[in-house]
Amino acid sequence: MLSAGIVGLPNVGKSTLFNAVTRTRKAQAANYPFCTIDPNTGVVTVPDSRLNVLSKISGSKKLVPAVIEFVDIAGLVKGASAGEGLGNKFLSVIREVNAIVQVVRCFEDDDIHHVSGSVDPVRDIEIINTELVLADIATLTKRAERLQKSVRMGDKVAKAEAAVIEKLLPHLNDGKPAITATLSDEEQKTCKEFFLLTGKPTIFACNVAESDLAAVSSLINGGTPSPETETLPAAIHVRAVQAYAASHFATQAVVISAQIESELVDLPADEAAEYLKDLGVASSGVGSLIRAVYYLLGLRTYLTTGEQETRAWTINAGDKAPQAAGVIHSDFERGFIAAETIAFEELVAFGSYAKAREAGRLRIEGKEYVVQDGDVLDFRFNV
Repeated sequence: MLSAGIVGLPNVGKSTLFNAVTRTRKAQAANYPFCTIDPNTGVVTVPDSRLNVLSKISGSKKLVPAVIEFVDIAGLVKGASAGEGLGNKFLSVIREVNAIVQVVRCFEDDDIHHVSGSVDPVRDIEIINTELVLADIATLTKRAERLQKSVRMGDKVAKAEAAVIEKLLPHLNDGKPAITATLSDEEQKTCKEFFLLTGKPTIFACNVAESDLAAVSSLINGGTPSPETETLPAAIHVRAVQAYAASHFATQAVVISAQIESELVDLPADEAAEYLKDLGVASSGVGSLIRAVYYLLGLRTYLTTGEQETRAWTINAGDKAPQAAGVIHSDFERGFIAAETIAFEELVAFGSYAKAREAGRLRIEGKEYVVQDGDVLDFRFNV
């Protein structure tokens, strides 16, 4: 199972967010640095409203959503790349995850200590990015030194690695993450062998206060802001993070309120929805964050539905039909014949498999078909 590590400076809401996405209280959240020392791990359900719709069409007895793993990692401080704070422990855990969710504090609260003394999300991002970049520079420098003898002897693999390192080091020395370096497909494969911290896909979670969520959500979702909203500190912080994420990481920033979501953990779904409604928001943003991380990891979902269950199956973007069938069972892939396929939206428009079949809209796809997110599939196989 692919995993995303939740990182950030101390006291930005990492552990609170972890508790929110995992719907548990496994992670200790406290108002002092390094309240998280050992990483917490939790399996997270990926919200998918399509499952409920399909289950009504099929009369399914149960729903089975897709899942991914989140890891709550100790807070990082300036100097972590040199071992400051819990730096070495922090960096070693990041190497093991597949993507990074960087939580950025966008709320003002005098009662919650900030390690730098003030709220400045772009500064905070740059502190973390600098430490990760410095760690990667050290990794590549050591690797380049080890490769020298093999390069002199004409080893092709060593030469290829050295060439990629030669491209990456100036990029990193400019303070840019490895993931934004311009590399060929072959060079990208070589780069993955280095397990660089800044080579992992990253998304930013702007953590805002409960009182600011409605106004900020409206602002970033295209609503008509009031003059008060435009000058709201949280709104200014979020826009700064979004601009920085786009320009420096070619990624997005999602707005969440970890504190709100943590308060919903123990509430039934209907009461949680009512609570959010009273706050003037449709959601705390955590559901959107989970879905964004799922896509960031390069994961996609196809669906199966019937009387017994409606299920979301996880595949990698670009997987073909036999590979998708193999997610259910290796026999499905080994004996793959074809996949009866229809897009979710089209099936819902017809209202039933029978009507879609009558209209000739169920397609028979073969081994070269690239499965699309939201495809509803029924596999034909023979072993």
